[in-house]
Amino acid sequence: MKRATNLFTNLVNKYLPDPFVIAIGLTIVSIILAMTVQGAGFIETTAYWGDGFWDLLSFTMQMTVILLTGYVLAKTPAVDKTIDKSISKIRKPSTAIVTATLFGGIGSLFNWGFGLVIGGIVAQKLAIQVKGVHYPLIIAAGYSGFALYGSGVSGTIPVTIATPGHFLEEQMGTIPMSETIFSLPMILMTLAILITLPILNAKLHPKKKEEIIEIDPKIVEEVTDAAKESASAEEQTFANRMNHSYVFGISIGVLGLIYIVTHFIQGGSLDLNTVNFIMLFLGILLMGTPARYLSAVSDGIKTVAGIVLQYPFYAGIMAILVGSGLITTFAHWFASFSTGATLPFWSLISAFLVNILAPSGGGQWAVQGPVMIQAAEELGASLNQTAMAVMLGDAWNNMVQPFWILPVLAISKLPLKAVMGYMVVIMLWLGVVFGASFLLWGFLG
Repeated sequence: MKRATNLFTNLVNKYLPDPFVIAIGLTIVSIILAMTVQGAGFIETTAYWGDGFWDLLSFTMQMTVILLTGYVLAKTPAVDKTIDKSISKIRKPSTAIVTATLFGGIGSLFNWGFGLVIGGIVAQKLAIQVKGVHYPLIIAAGYSGFALYGSGVSGTIPVTIATPGHFLEEQMGTIPMSETIFSLPMILMTLAILITLPILNAKLHPKKKEEIIEIDPKIVEEVTDAAKESASAEEQTFANRMNHSYVFGISIGVLGLIYIVTHFIQGGSLDLNTVNFIMLFLGILLMGTPARYLSAVSDGIKTVAGIVLQYPFYAGIMAILVGSGLITTFAHWFASFSTGATLPFWSLISAFLVNILAPSGGGQWAVQGPVMIQAAEELGASLNQTAMAVMLGDAWNNMVQPFWILPVLAISKLPLKAVMGYMVVIMLWLGVVFGASFLLWGFLG
């Protein structure tokens, strides 16, 4: 295991560029594939790219808000104190790594935006507290829990297909979450990851003292100074008393939650906008005052900056895949040699590969979903298994797709290459668990 980790770490240190450069490179690869595989012309493919560049602005904003509100929620005094209390007695590096993994994983099961950032925040806190912990590894461990977001209640595909009126309802109907994320095979798969992934991450910790890279003291100083600054007193003018008023913060937070309760009582669905609404107003309520909330938002902006910049590039790539027909060809090819029992497994593999170019569970399902569901109906394969396979293929690839790790890198102040060697090993293990699970589920029903 150590040899594999060292091998991947050395490779990424030598050859892996920054995430933005990777997004540009993937754009070029998509153009070349569209031209060579689909026979599309260069000008035609460039038009697909340019026309689709801004197509996902609304979705980009939703992703930005869910990550930003997740970050702020993780920084609220109640959550922050709960984290500090729960990790206060941890002193061993291996225990710290296991804890960071579990925080990221369990958090992602409840809400992927919250889970994505809470893993990084807890990992950084533990790196400051625990002497001798390898900082790049514990940050990778905190992020690795994000692999469970597809198994959680905010997983894009299971939420979509459980919602009446979704775009594939005529083709597949609605599938309740009891048959997807809350089915026995999915629960067992999730438990297998929650048990084995923390152990794997702990085993990856360097044994030799000279190989351990602890958190940079400058980062510790920045984190400490930020906490002091947020707690500093301001001149008590009328304006500042209004800004720091609990009346305004708590009243608007309660109002937002009253709306949410009413929304669900009246039969409203759980979609991304609803999730964002809950996260926003719950965060305001727990922060207590408007000033505290705005301060946390300002601090969290850096965690979403890379997403704001890069998502239009991935939207352009998605437009190339759809416009040229490349993604349909790709999905049909996998379906062509599948059987009813193996289609979920091959759906997992195809979704993993597609997610390299299009890291978006919802956007990927919109273009890959119709093909895979049609294949499932023709082959007599399980619709819920096929849908969840696409979901987890996306989550699996996110371990090495550099897009979603950007917020965690912003929190940790580490470059991508510092953690990617560990992420490759984690990805390989998850592939074994996911692959074996879908093969067993497919054959045993």
